[in-house]
Amino acid sequence: MKPEIGTAAKTYGTDVRDALPPVGLGTWPLVGPDATAAVLAGIEAGYRLIDTATIYDNEDAVGTALTTCGVARDELFVTTKLRGSDHVSGDIRGAVERSLERLGLDYLDLFLIHWPLPRLDRYVAAFEGILECRDAGLVRYAGVSNFLEHHLRRVVSETGEAPAVNQIQMDPTLARVPVRRADNELGVFTQSWSPLGRGETLRSPVVTAIADRLGITAAQVILAWHRAHDVVPIARSANPQRQAENLAAAHVRLEPADVAALDDLDRGESAARDVEREEHF
Repeated sequence: MKPEIGTAAKTYGTDVRDALPPVGLGTWPLVGPDATAAVLAGIEAGYRLIDTATIYDNEDAVGTALTTCGVARDELFVTTKLRGSDHVSGDIRGAVERSLERLGLDYLDLFLIHWPLPRLDRYVAAFEGILECRDAGLVRYAGVSNFLEHHLRRVVSETGEAPAVNQIQMDPTLARVPVRRADNELGVFTQSWSPLGRGETLRSPVVTAIADRLGITAAQVILAWHRAHDVVPIARSANPQRQAENLAAAHVRLEPADVAALDDLDRGESAARDVEREEHF
């Protein structure tokens, strides 16, 4: 018998670190049958963390894969995100329920505020709304995305609770040290989007030299760097071979000297997308 919405979410513990797989499958900008095929291929390759967002316009296509893949629901960790228009309206429960309907699920593992939209000054209220959805059993973990230190501190100060996750843009050329330091201090787990950076990151002589020495791909080097920093990367690929290679990076262990060499590629916070101007409606 199909459970009522939210009942399954109440059976889990509270520590997101115990629930998160080591590497996630991103789905942007895939839509329609391409998104469904990519997620099915990823699940077949072994991915159990699937990441989407309302604004990607692919929750229905991702949901088709989730409900037809043959993998039990409790073996999958599904993340989606609050779009700007729902952030503005304040209808957080409605946004969660609409995502559940599109995904064909009874609960979400993780629901994130996609961007803080600070000029609107509603991100604390939005987080409180997600907490209410968690307490109602619709969501296992309440989190945020693209939050900076001052956003995080305000959320904790005004709600008394830290987000379970902060998903941020991050790669070796954009190491996000200040944000990760704040995450760690506040007990927020860090995930990374666009973990492979742009093409020049994969072609960096530092990256390729490590890859050649270890006999692995440049992408595996970079994803292993994320894991060395206790960050779960969300890597997007629709290519089954690359999906498998990216997932295998969870088993790569870099030497401390390699991690340090990759750390030295950091260009600083100014290279990140500007959350103060991001709209995302």
